[in-house]
Amino acid sequence: MEAERRKLGLPPENLATAKTSSSVVWEKNPSVTNLDTKMEPLKECLRSLRKSHKVLEVVLEERLCGKLHAVLWNVANHPDEEKFRKIRLSNPAFQERVGSLTGGIEFLELYGFERTEGSEFLFSPREKVKMELLNSAGSVLNSTRTNPFFGLLSS
Repeated sequence: MEAERRKLGLPPENLATAKTSSSVVWEKNPSVTNLDTKMEPLKECLRSLRKSHKVLEVVLEERLCGKLHAVLWNVANHPDEEKFRKIRLSNPAFQERVGSLTGGIEFLELYGFERTEGSEFLFSPREKVKMELLNSAGSVLNSTRTNPFFGLLSS
């Protein structure tokens, strides 16, 4: 009878005779902890953007987050191509969607883009392209676009 109960994944009839299993110790993966640490400033930047541009919420969701997501997607899918890791700050489309909003450029700088050549460009060096961070940043951007409560409950 006990063997049948075990096969079915049921607990023994008499719990007193059941063997107690040793507790499982979960170790934190240091790379995940490090990623969480890097993601928090990116999330905070997006929360700040959403709060400071509430009137422009549609613009924020469609233009800003869409453009930031496109930039990160291009870097993730073409990390060896410099044209996807370099943004001209004076580009009219970039200015309209990202550069003109306080915090838009800051998000890219928090990800790892750097100002270069007299601050005319934002550039992500190839050696600083981290796929885990790109994927997580893309998920946060997607959450910002799809979750109407993103950032509203934080201080």
